[in-house]
Amino acid sequence: MAAKRGTKTSMKNMEKELLCPVCQEMYKQPLVLPCTHNVCQACAREVLGQQGYIGHGGDPSSEPTSPASTPSTRSPRLSRRTLPKPDRLDRLLKSGFGTYPGRKRGALHPQVIMFPCPACQGDVELGERGLAGLFRNLTLERVVERYRQSVSVGGAILCQLCKPPPLEATKGCTECRATFCNECFKLFHPWGTQKAQHEPTLPTLSFRPKGLMCPDHKEEVTHYCKTCQRLVCQLCRVRRTHSGHKITPVLSAYQALKDKLTKSLTYILGNQDTVQTQICELEEAVRHTEVSGQQAKEEVSQLVRGLGAVLEEKRASLLQAIEECQQERLARLSAQIQEHRSLLDGSGLVGYAQEVLKETDQPCFVQAAKQLHNRIARATEALQTFRPAASSSFRHCQLDVGREMKLLTELNFLRVPEAPVIDTQRTFAYDQIFLCWRLPPHSPPAWHYTVEFRRTDVPAQPGPTRWQRREEVRGTSALLENPDTGSVYVLRVRGCNKAGYGEYSEDVHLHTPPAPGTTRTAGTTAVPRMPQWRRRHPSLS
Repeated sequence: MAAKRGTKTSMKNMEKELLCPVCQEMYKQPLVLPCTHNVCQACAREVLGQQGYIGHGGDPSSEPTSPASTPSTRSPRLSRRTLPKPDRLDRLLKSGFGTYPGRKRGALHPQVIMFPCPACQGDVELGERGLAGLFRNLTLERVVERYRQSVSVGGAILCQLCKPPPLEATKGCTECRATFCNECFKLFHPWGTQKAQHEPTLPTLSFRPKGLMCPDHKEEVTHYCKTCQRLVCQLCRVRRTHSGHKITPVLSAYQALKDKLTKSLTYILGNQDTVQTQICELEEAVRHTEVSGQQAKEEVSQLVRGLGAVLEEKRASLLQAIEECQQERLARLSAQIQEHRSLLDGSGLVGYAQEVLKETDQPCFVQAAKQLHNRIARATEALQTFRPAASSSFRHCQLDVGREMKLLTELNFLRVPEAPVIDTQRTFAYDQIFLCWRLPPHSPPAWHYTVEFRRTDVPAQPGPTRWQRREEVRGTSALLENPDTGSVYVLRVRGCNKAGYGEYSEDVHLHTPPAPGTTRTAGTTAVPRMPQWRRRHPSLS
């Protein structure tokens, strides 16, 4: 019972693997696309119809029709009509007697049909035969059928030949592609006829051929082409299409692929603890991503609010300056208006001057008129050389925000530094190793660098390669002192800023010179060997 329950649970959990990516329902007669994804045959026809292809949705299996769906049992009028066979219709289309969008009648170059795969979101080439050149995934059909039986999807299967109400089906026939109750099976398979030799099967809603047939030649596939990664029949083997290809019997391909799949599945099942641990790590990563994402949103919001506060403060300052300038000009213009109004007849300065002119006492007149004359003279001069006391234009208060707008438009998240470029002209190895690099022209800046190095001429230790590091190197050069003589070092460097670490530079190989030594021969003195050094870099090799 426990094993049975476990099987049911396993079957139920794999439901998402049995859903067509187009209709999101369980596969019905699935076809294998060249990209190895599956799609229902009816869905594939519908997709091709939406793409404008006509006449390329033929049945890849070319199976016999069932007695429940033959024209003779549905309509006597349809039984007298001769329907063209799919292969003949396909030959007519290829030869130019048929047309479809994008192809002229009698075109020499057949149309290549592209199918938009909903799983990989890419266009796959079906060739000129369209769906007729695809294999049905019979294994997937069997898995779907077992799944339906395990979870009792769809209820009981009814007989397709009974008069209403139909009875529950007890048998199926692959040759007839129909389900029968006991009475109907005997009726449609009478003794002494060829149909009596049909082998009954369990009732099913999906009938499959006994074997996988070649869609091109309608023969059973017997070999597998490793070059094309496609099942082929005997006729396919001798065709020019597969000449020079690596072709093996289907049994060899079956055994090799089954061994690989079994080995991979055994490894996965034997490392369930590792899978569970990685799931926990991924779930923790999800939680950390949610928290980090929220923190990043808050930081960006705070920074943008800070920018907004600075802009608001600047706006208030600029508006205050304009307001002060405006009030000053208005005061000057108002004073000028008052002066001009005093020049009107009978008011202000003019009226006062008219009254002074009535004075007959000469000393008193001279005393009063002297000051008045100066005012009248200034008013006369202002009247003759009139101009407003202040300009009404505020053009000097216009803002040039082009640079600021460009900066705000280009405002984006900080990127990590690009991979540094090793300066091979300044990098060398002698009694010290001097490594020099630079960032690409348009790379984001780096706050500091990490230099990693290791020897390559020592035996490899088990496990991951171990690098020696020098952290937080300032500038664009580093000096490694006291390297081993006569050794080959590989070095690399990467930059870091607030956004994180960037990509590594290309590895540079440096050969340190051998240790100084002497070479003695008879009758000669010791001659010291001059140290040699050389550098190797991918761009120089």
